[in-house]
Amino acid sequence: MRTALDCSDGDLARAIGARDTAAETELYRRFAPRVRWYGLRHLRDEDAARDLVQQVMLLVIEKLRAGLVRDADQVASFILGVSRTIAMDVKRLERRRETIRDTFMVAEIAAAPSGHDALDADHLERCLARLAVRERMVVLLTFYGDKNAGEVGQELGVKEGNVRVIRHRAIERLRTCMTSGAGV
Repeated sequence: MRTALDCSDGDLARAIGARDTAAETELYRRFAPRVRWYGLRHLRDEDAARDLVQQVMLLVIEKLRAGLVRDADQVASFILGVSRTIAMDVKRLERRRETIRDTFMVAEIAAAPSGHDALDADHLERCLARLAVRERMVVLLTFYGDKNAGEVGQELGVKEGNVRVIRHRAIERLRTCMTSGAGV
């Protein structure tokens, strides 16, 4: 009797279509490192590469379960194609976020109003830069873009309640950074 370890990639793909969880585990074990390396090469960020692995493998397993992969024997090519597509989407979203950030982080906006010497705009900018990308985007869209949680969530593809949590935590991290002078 053959185990999932002895199967070809195509056999694993067909077994996943038949709801074999051992085959899913083995497919993940075989391809997750390759997808991660692809992500590191093209996204140049460990966290983004790990996120790519999760997104790609989840999508591939869902498609295999639903029988939507044309040629199970070419599952490796399918996984590479999905990796490429999702990585391009991630880059496109990052470019969009950079454009938004550049639009709303105009020097005049970030400059301290006259008479408020207590606000150190350079320090605030450094603290903002230390936030995670998603936290920074939520703060910028909320305060510079003057958008509510629903609009920010729609822009970033995040639920409205999650935007509020992200914003609350980001503001707390900014407050800590601004008052202590330490990193976020």
